[in-house]
Amino acid sequence: QVPLVESGGGLVQPGGSLRLSCVVSGSIARVGSVAWYRQAPGKERELVAGLTATNTAGYGHSVQGRFTISRGDIKDAGYTVVMQMSALKSPATAVYYCNAPYHLARPPGETWGQGTQVTVSS
Repeated sequence: QVPLVESGGGLVQPGGSLRLSCVVSGSIARVGSVAWYRQAPGKERELVAGLTATNTAGYGHSVQGRFTISRGDIKDAGYTVVMQMSALKSPATAVYYCNAPYHLARPPGETWGQGTQVTVSS
């Protein structure tokens, strides 16, 4: 069972919106905290948004006010973490990764998803 599985990436025009989902399952789901990171070509990986076990959200400066992270469907096997992205700009083009566990102001957790490509282009 793959603990983190992302979906929802694709091609979107500048100014458009996209919704990414991360299905969290297995033992990592019990921690309850998940983050989204992204990595653009030639750039370092950066934190986009994180959600703690108590549903406190944190955001990177570049996405503040335009992206929203939330917990979606909760099932016995785990849950979904959704990131709604609005007013997208071309610098948002990157591979987006789900990561756990997430802790405010700390390095990424040990578990990564396979990533989903987001391309912002006209």
